Amino acid sequence: MAPPNPLLSRLAQHLTKREAEGTRRHLTLPATGLVDFSSNDYLGLAKSETLSEKIKSYILDSQIITGSTGSRLLTGNSAAAEALEAHVAEFHRAEAALLFNSGYAANMGFFTAVPRRGDTIFYDEASHASVKDGIRGSFATAYSFRHNDLDDLARRLPRATGAVFVAVEALYSMDGDQAPLRELAHFCQHHGLYLVVDEAHTNGIYGPRGEGLVAALGLEDQVFARVLTFGKALGSQGAAVAGAAVLRDYLINFSRPFIYTTALAPLSLASLAAAYELLPKLTAERQQLFELSNYLKDKLNAVPHLRVPTASHVIHPVFFAQGNSPARVRQLASSAQAAGFDVRPIVAPTVPAGTERLRLIVHSYNTTQEIDQLARVLTPSLINC
Repeated sequence: MAPPNPLLSRLAQHLTKREAEGTRRHLTLPATGLVDFSSNDYLGLAKSETLSEKIKSYILDSQIITGSTGSRLLTGNSAAAEALEAHVAEFHRAEAALLFNSGYAANMGFFTAVPRRGDTIFYDEASHASVKDGIRGSFATAYSFRHNDLDDLARRLPRATGAVFVAVEALYSMDGDQAPLRELAHFCQHHGLYLVVDEAHTNGIYGPRGEGLVAALGLEDQVFARVLTFGKALGSQGAAVAGAAVLRDYLINFSRPFIYTTALAPLSLASLAAAYELLPKLTAERQQLFELSNYLKDKLNAVPHLRVPTASHVIHPVFFAQGNSPARVRQLASSAQAAGFDVRPIVAPTVPAGTERLRLIVHSYNTTQEIDQLARVLTPSLINC
C-alpha cells in the first residue's frame, strides 16, 4: 500500500473543514424545468431565438473558421475582432476598447498592468473577487474603503502616493446596490484621481440603448476606464476595457492576461456582434426588467421574517430575521427549488460570514405571477426553518 500523500491529505483537511462549516462548494448541472431566478441572463439573450438566427447569419455571411488559432498578437487577431472593438467603443461613447476573454481577465489585465509601483489603489470593500485579485497582482499599494462610503475614502486619501486609482462596481454583484457614481466622479475629478468602474451588471440594461450606467449618467469623460462584461445581459462571453486610445495601446503591450491568452473564438465574436446589434431594440425588455425588480422587492418585503434591501436593482439579496447561517440559507434554497424555482444560496467565503443570503435575480422574461408564487413558497419555508 502506498504511503499517504501529505499534500493530498492537507487538501482533504481543508475540504473537511469547509464541509463542517457548511461552506463547501460543489458543481451542479444547470437546473431544468425551474423558473429562473438565478442566472445573469437579464434580458433573455442567452436563449433568444432572434439572437441565434443573427449569429447564424453572421457565420454564413463571413464563413468564419471555428478556432481563433492563437493570441491576438500572433495569429489570433482578425478584422472581426477589431471591428467589434470599434463598435463597442462607439456604442459606449469611449475613445477605444480592447477585448478580453472574460470580465475576470479584464480586471486582472487592467489592475496588474496600469497601476505601477509607487501608485495607490483605493477599492470598495464589496468589489468583486476579480478586482481584488487584480489588485493583489499589482505592485501598487492598495487600501479598501467602506462600501459606498465617500467619507471613509476621503479619510484614507492622505495615504496616497503616485497615480491614485479608485475602483468600484457600477452595480454590486452580491448586494445589488449601485455605486454613487456621480459623487465618486466629482470626488475623483476634484482630487485628480482615476476612477475605474466595473460595469459587469449594468452593461446592456442601463441607458436608452443599454450603454451602461456610466453612459446613462453622462460620466464617460470622468471615468478613466470601464470594464464591460459580456456574460450577463449580452448572453455571451468575454469583456472589454473601454477608455482612451493610449490605454488600449498600453494594455496591448503590458497586460499579460491579454498578451498570453488565446483570442476569443470567431463564434464568440459573431455572438457579440449580433448581441450589440440587438441591444438598442430591447427598450421594452429593460423597462420590464426594472418594473419586475421593484415588484419583487415590494412583494418579498411583505413576507414576515424576510428582508430585501430597497436599494437593490435586478440582483436582490434576501436576508432573514431568524439568522443567516449557511445551513438555513441552503435549506431555504432547497425548499424553493423543490417547489420549482431556481434560487441559489450564497454563503461564506463568497460573502462575509453572518451575511449569508438567497440571491434572487430578476429577468425581463419573469412574470408577476412567478414572483407571487415564489413569495408563497418562501413563507411556509421560513416558518418551518
